[in-house]
Order: sequence, then C-alpha cells, then structure tokens
Amino acid sequence: MVVDFGKDYELIDSGDFEKLERFGAYVLRRPEPQAVWKKALPEKDWQAADAYFKRSSANASEERGQWQKRSSMPDQWWISYRPQDMKLRFRLGMTSFKHVGIFPEQAYNWNFIYDNLKNYQAAEAPKVLNLFAYTGGASLAAKAAGADVTHLDAVKQVLNWAHENMEASNQNNIRWMLEDALQYVRREAKRGKRYQGIIMDPPAYGRGPKGEKWVLEEGIAPLMEACSQLLDPQHGFLILNLYSMGFSSWVADNLIKCYFPNAQEVENGDLSFVDRAGRRLPLSVYARFVNK
Repeated sequence: MVVDFGKDYELIDSGDFEKLERFGAYVLRRPEPQAVWKKALPEKDWQAADAYFKRSSANASEERGQWQKRSSMPDQWWISYRPQDMKLRFRLGMTSFKHVGIFPEQAYNWNFIYDNLKNYQAAEAPKVLNLFAYTGGASLAAKAAGADVTHLDAVKQVLNWAHENMEASNQNNIRWMLEDALQYVRREAKRGKRYQGIIMDPPAYGRGPKGEKWVLEEGIAPLMEACSQLLDPQHGFLILNLYSMGFSSWVADNLIKCYFPNAQEVENGDLSFVDRAGRRLPLSVYARFVNK
C-alpha cells in the first residue's frame, strides 16, 4: 500500500542503501537497507540535506550512529498530520538509532484506527491498547476518535515524548504504562479485560523496563495468544505491524488467522512511499482485521 502522509512528509529519493526524506521544512539523509537500487538524483542533491546519519560501523545492520547536521538544522522541530478531524502534531528529534520520532508510513493505519472508532456506537467509549507504542501516532489517532487509550512502551523517555505529542495535539487523558508488553497483556487477560482495539508494533529485538528480553520470533506467538483473550470478539479491531527484514506480510496474516480464527476479511500488505523517480520503497508489513 502506497501511503500519503500529506504535506509534511516526502520521500525525495532512494537508492544505494539510503533514503532522502523531507520532514516539514528539513531534508534528512538516512540509511535504508532495502534501497538496493541506484539513486536517481545526483550526489550534490543528497549532500544538500540538512542532516545526515552516519553509522558507527560499516555493518549494514548497525543501528547506532551519529547525526551530522548543518548549523541551521535544529535539534528538535514539529510536523503535523491533519486528515479528516485528527489534527495531530509530532515533535521530531534526531536519535542515535537514526529514527526521528515518527514512522510516517503508519499514517495508513492511523486512518484505519480513526475510521473504525469514530462511529463506534456504545454507552462507553471504546477501549484501545497500543503495545510497543513509541511516540504515540496510533494512540493519538485513537484518542482523536474518542477512544479510551492505554499506551504502553518499555522506555520512559519515549513515554515522555509521546506525552508531548499528546499535549501538542490538544488531547488529554491517555493512560501511560511503562511495562513489558507480554507481561502486561497476560495480567489484563487474567483480569478479564476487553479492548475494542489492539495495536502491536513489536521490534525485532528489545528490552522491557526491568531488562526483560524481547525477540520477535520467540515472543510474537505468546503475545498474540494473550491478545486473543483481550480483543472484543463482537466489535474489535487488531493491527499487527512487523519491521523485521525478511518477514512477509503473510507472516502477520498467518499469525492473525492462527490466534484469531474467527477474524473476518483479514487484510495484509506492505506500507511504502514512492520517491520522485517513481520507485516504491517498502518500509514495513502489516496485517489487520475488524470484527463487526
């Protein structure tokens, strides 16, 4: 699926294991292991970027590194995502893992979340659980639609960042949880809790707040099993995103069909942007469904 983020994001060029992107007023140059083709634009255009991420080593799998930036490039800045009535704001910043605080391809799922919650008919607001929630794009989309949102991540600084985004988006009352995702979901299942929306965006590797080890291939099945006990079987949606290179969207599709056998019309695919030369750059895979 080709994603349209709006005026505050553009994939300018891609190739030679890099991507050239515009976030708001600033152009960034970052590594991109899936861009195995040649760049379309000349090197001078790439060198004109406001900031460039350089890995700590030549290893293509190395995520750590440093940003080299022009004097006019701020350490932090803001962009907006404003389709329909969402009006979301995100504070961006350059991290040592090449990320800047947003995965713009996820706007496709934010629209899905908003659309499925906006017209929810019930006495109480729908409850949404966002796992591995990062800086909160999906949480903000759910909150904009009137949901009661629980936002969970294992990194305190990321929760603080998400809180800034909530306030900048003129929202409030998101529930923040500094927790290990699997442990939290299992506790919620024992409590008999139900959610009308569950969003999962697990990394390939990670650590919980108490050092709990997360390996996607080992943890995703028990996490899906626990989530199957939480999702409202009558009026619930689930989104599973996978960023691990080599995983097909059919992996996500099979996981859903295994642990949610009654799921109707499971949709899967990749999320991508098209650069100015017309090349489509895939950035993640997803599967999702809605029980109605």
